[in-house]
Amino acid sequence: MSVEFNHTIVLTPDRETSARFVAEILGLEPGPPAGMFLPVTTANGVTLDFATVDIDIPVQHYAFLVSEDEFDAILARLVAARVPLQADPHGRHPRRINRNDGGRGVYFRDPAGHGLEVLTRPYGTDPDSPLNGVTEEIPGAV
Repeated sequence: MSVEFNHTIVLTPDRETSARFVAEILGLEPGPPAGMFLPVTTANGVTLDFATVDIDIPVQHYAFLVSEDEFDAILARLVAARVPLQADPHGRHPRRINRNDGGRGVYFRDPAGHGLEVLTRPYGTDPDSPLNGVTEEIPGAV
C-alpha cells in the first residue's frame, strides 16, 4: 500500500461554526459527529476532523486543490459571504487572486483564524509560467 494522507484534526473554538463554514465554502457537507469530531471529507477521501477546544489555537494552513469550475463557484460563495480575500498568505494583495503556475489561487481565513487557500494548479507545476506573481482584482470582494 502506498502512503496516503487520511485525516487531520482542526482545532477550533466551535467545531460546528468552523466545519459548516469550510463545508459551505468548498461545496461539501459535514458528516455526522464522530465523538468529539465533526468531519468534513474532501473528494479524495481526506477528512478534516473539527474539534472544539478551549485553548489558544495556533494558526494552521489548509490548501485545497480544485478545478477551474470549482474555483469559480468557491470564489462566488466567498464574495457573497463577504469573506476578506487576498492573493497571498501575507495579505499584501487584498481583494485579488494570484495566477501562479498558470492557475488561480486565493487565500482567506476561517472563523477560527486558520489560513485557507484554494488553488487550481499545484505549486511548482509550472515555475516558469509568465503568470507567476500576477494578480487579478476580484470584483465585489471585501
